[in-house]
Amino acid sequence: MQLTAPPTVPPRRRAADAIPRRRPARVPLRASAAALSALLALAPALTGCGTRLPEADFTARARPSGGTGGGTAGSGTNPASDTGVTATEIRIGIVTSLTSPVGSEVFSGPRYGAQAFFQALNDHGGLHGRTVKLVTCDDGGSGVGNQDCVHRLIDQAHVFAFVSGSVLDYAGAPYVSGRAVPDIGGQPIGTAYDRWPHLYGIYGSAAPRDGRAVGWNGTLYQSTEVFRFFKQRLGASSAAVVAYNQSDSARYAGQLKAGLEAEGYRVLLQTVDFALPNFQAVAAAVRADGSQLLFDAMDTRGNAALCRALDEAGVTVAAKVTNVQNWSESVRTDYASSPNCRNALWATSSSLDYEDEQYPAVRDFRTAMARYYPDRAARLSAWELEGWAGAQWLTDALDSCGAAPTRGCVEAFMNRAEPYDAHGLILPASFVPRPPPTGPTRACLNAARWQDSAQGGRGGWVTQVPAMTENCFDVPQLPYKP
Repeated sequence: MQLTAPPTVPPRRRAADAIPRRRPARVPLRASAAALSALLALAPALTGCGTRLPEADFTARARPSGGTGGGTAGSGTNPASDTGVTATEIRIGIVTSLTSPVGSEVFSGPRYGAQAFFQALNDHGGLHGRTVKLVTCDDGGSGVGNQDCVHRLIDQAHVFAFVSGSVLDYAGAPYVSGRAVPDIGGQPIGTAYDRWPHLYGIYGSAAPRDGRAVGWNGTLYQSTEVFRFFKQRLGASSAAVVAYNQSDSARYAGQLKAGLEAEGYRVLLQTVDFALPNFQAVAAAVRADGSQLLFDAMDTRGNAALCRALDEAGVTVAAKVTNVQNWSESVRTDYASSPNCRNALWATSSSLDYEDEQYPAVRDFRTAMARYYPDRAARLSAWELEGWAGAQWLTDALDSCGAAPTRGCVEAFMNRAEPYDAHGLILPASFVPRPPPTGPTRACLNAARWQDSAQGGRGGWVTQVPAMTENCFDVPQLPYKP
């Protein structure tokens, strides 16, 4: 089912009941390098952040699979069909690293998107006469905290499933999978969603996911569609990659360099000190090299500082390429002191631009966010949209079960051969295991560029492709060990 928030419903401050929990010891600021390590675990997915599926999958668009959708009819006869399901309620858990050492906004987006979706769903009568009761937990950005949240939501709150998770360290993944609790639409930070069964990341996975090893016997693959896109769109043939002198940052930079070189780019690799980065020297090197594109393996703080150095030195590039994590409204403030660099920002993803209200599903998302979370207008993001898409995915899976949802029925929906696109919000994704890739694979992506002149001069992200499902390339798959 798909929904549009009714205009007469007043906003509510929150939809979720927070589970009380022991708060793990706060990670000191000196551990920010470790936090960066965890953030960069997302790097391979962001390097080739389109969907990689056989071409036929892009013509098999998912459809709502039956069921009556919302409404209250039959609520008196609904069975308590599984854990977390009563005649009137379904309990769903969301775990977020809300108070992580990298800040409260870094991981919070998916949770807000999912909460807005379920608030709107409940205001429409729920699903088969049941309301969705969200139970949230903040794991503090630590593995111990994550295990604590997982145990509390499974053992005490008895949730039916997890949805739209975004955590720094998914240490509780083995327990979630061992208890056969579906985890749907989570952000693949780290490798858990490419290892454990019962875990279904927002971008899908073709790996075996048997719990024994990550990917294919410990190997994952990055694709090069992002680099191919800029080569064809901007005619680019040279790129600079900037990294910290920190192991995970350097490893991700190496993957970026390998992907660029596989697409025929000349690559300038620059390394800066994590504690005292000399971005002025990077700006000078980029100018001397004449680099057309700029990629990085750094956090938002580093990106903003690099952009300031480029603007101060009068250095311009055709595109400063970022990823879905940084596709947000906060760009206008994060890059306030570097307007030239800001207007060179491009972002790529496997989901629609949250500014693209020509699509009904995006309008639904923005309507609900404005109604239930008006204070987040200046922080809207692609991750919030993907959190909404994860909630839509779980809802459609539940809807396929009719009035007696079970975890087995939901997982049958998730594991079906037909790819799913959350009513057009994400590129078609599935969880059908396939052999490791041996040659070029069809991969698609969306792309947008920040323009200060857009949105009546207020600035915003402007989509740069006619349709993300048609912006596709046959590209190589490069193996790596996570």
